[in-house]
Amino acid sequence: MNSSMESIFTMIDNETVSIQKQQELSYLESLLTTTESWLDGQLSVPTGGTKEDTRKAIQLAILKGMKEHVQPHHQMTPDALGLLVGYLVELFVKEPQATVLDPAAGTGNLLFTVMNYLDGRMTGTAVEIDDLLIRLASNIGNLIEQPVTFYLQDALQPLLIDPVDCVVSDLPVGYYPDEQIASGFELKAQEGMSYAHHLFIEQSLKHTKEGGYLFFVIPKNIFESPLAGDLHSFLKQQAHIQAVMELPDNIFKHEKHAKAILVLQKKQEGLKAPKEVLLARVPNMSKPETMAKFFTQVNAWFKENKA
Repeated sequence: MNSSMESIFTMIDNETVSIQKQQELSYLESLLTTTESWLDGQLSVPTGGTKEDTRKAIQLAILKGMKEHVQPHHQMTPDALGLLVGYLVELFVKEPQATVLDPAAGTGNLLFTVMNYLDGRMTGTAVEIDDLLIRLASNIGNLIEQPVTFYLQDALQPLLIDPVDCVVSDLPVGYYPDEQIASGFELKAQEGMSYAHHLFIEQSLKHTKEGGYLFFVIPKNIFESPLAGDLHSFLKQQAHIQAVMELPDNIFKHEKHAKAILVLQKKQEGLKAPKEVLLARVPNMSKPETMAKFFTQVNAWFKENKA
C-alpha cells in the first residue's frame, strides 16, 4: 500500500466510524456522509494523493462496509481485474474522446478504474438500482473528478441514454425477477425466469454504437448453461466475439464464482470478424513477468487480427 492512499483511507475510516457511532448508521451509510462532508470541504484531507489513491482509499472503506452489509450480488470488482479491463479498453477503443457505459455500476469501482486508467479520454454513464450504492458512486466520481452521469434505475427498463463507444460491466449474475420486462428481450427464457446476465448483454448491445466494443466480466461457465444456445445465436447475429479470457481462480473467493472476460464488437456494415477469436487464460495477476508475457501475446493477436 502506498502512504498517500493509506493516509486518505485512515482519514475516511476515522470520520466514518465516528459518524457511525454518533448516528447509529451502518458503515456504508456513514461513509456516504463522510464523502459528502469531503465534497463540501469540511474534512482536512491529506495532500499529494492522486485520483487513483482517492479511488483506492474509498474502495477499501467500501470493502470494509460491505463485510457488514452483505449482499452477495454486491461483490466489488477486484482491482487487478479493473486494471486488466482498462488495458483492454485502451487497446481496442481508439477514439481520442470516448463514451463509456456501465449498466450495473454498483459503487462505480470498475468504471472509475477504467476511467482513471484512460484519464482524460472518457466520459462515463453509470446505471445502478441501489440508492445507497449510486449515491456513493456519485460522490466518488466528483471526488476523483471523472465526468460521469448517474442514473438510479433498473438498467433493464428503458434507458434514455445515447449509444456509447464502449460498455464495461461486471455483470449481475442470476435470475431476473420481472418476467414482464424480460418478455421484451430476445434473450428471455422460453419458460420461467430469464438470466439477468443474458439480458444485460442484450441491453448493453442495444445501447452501443455500431462498431463499438463491450467488455464484460461474465461467469466462466456462461457458454455451458442450459440457455447458452440462445446466447450463442444472439451474439452471432449482433456482434463479433473478439476475446474470451479465463480469469485466475485465486481472485475469487469460491471456485463456483469463477469468471472470465468477454470482449465483443457490435456489428457494422463492412466490419469483419477477427480471423480468430482470442482464447486465453489470464495468468496469476500478482506476477509481473507472467503478466508481461500475457500482454505481449494479446498485443500480437491484436496486430494479427485487428490492425
